[in-house]
Amino acid sequence: MKEYSEAEIKSKAEVYCSSVERCPSDVEEKIRKWGASEEVTERIMAYLQKERYLDAARFCRFYVRDKYRFNQWGRMKIAQMLRMKRLSDEDIRAGLEEIDTEEYDGILKKMLKQKMKGIKAANDYERSMKLIRFAVGRGFTLEEVRRFVNQVEPDEYFD
Repeated sequence: MKEYSEAEIKSKAEVYCSSVERCPSDVEEKIRKWGASEEVTERIMAYLQKERYLDAARFCRFYVRDKYRFNQWGRMKIAQMLRMKRLSDEDIRAGLEEIDTEEYDGILKKMLKQKMKGIKAANDYERSMKLIRFAVGRGFTLEEVRRFVNQVEPDEYFD
């Protein structure tokens, strides 16, 4: 593997961070893969943050918005994935606050409505349990799911 100088690694890191919003822990891992020592990694990370190539709070906001809009994940799954990326609880909380409640509820409602069409169930209780299991698996809380599932008739769901 090619040995890179500190300047080359810094340049590669700038390019890497410029293309899309990156998680600090992912960038740090990448810099280490390029062969940087611990102290070089720390210097480059400090430089990237000072020059605003990296911003954990900004990354959280973008990540949260993308995951609930495009992947249709709930708050719980998003928070869990951000914790796995070693981000602070404060940044995660701030990112989750960016969620537009109406849009989020709309996504959940639409997803449940879609899923209900494909569910084979002997009765309403079984249908409800399958919907709840599905949505909780996507990271929505039980309370969020119950608001839309606990209704009397399957035809009246989501009206």
